[in-house]
Amino acid sequence: MPSTIARSSKKAQRTWVETHDSAVETYGEGERAHRTAFSALKHSFEKVGDHWEAKDHKGPSDAQAARSTAKRGKTAGGVDANASKRHLYDVAKRLDIAGRSTMTKDELVKAIQKANDRATAKARA
Repeated sequence: MPSTIARSSKKAQRTWVETHDSAVETYGEGERAHRTAFSALKHSFEKVGDHWEAKDHKGPSDAQAARSTAKRGKTAGGVDANASKRHLYDVAKRLDIAGRSTMTKDELVKAIQKANDRATAKARA
């Protein structure tokens, strides 16, 4: 189980593990099973810092998560890119992202993604 999920709620862990196990049965162990599990996780959770938190609404977090088949491609790294700008601003505020008040929605997504990556790297150290 990836460390960001291990630091998340039991429900997030259960969602990832159950989907991953099912995907392993279907596709075999490997990258495709992991992509499938993360895609399922992104429908109910978003990455905030070094862990995953439940979203206010269910649904895909980005165009990649909306695909019916988990394929390689660019994702928002767990950031709920489909959320409102206000929600993204609030997440950026919690992560203490400088300059957030002047950022566009796309800039907020990228800044949150970068902050999440830093928090994950720091948690691993």
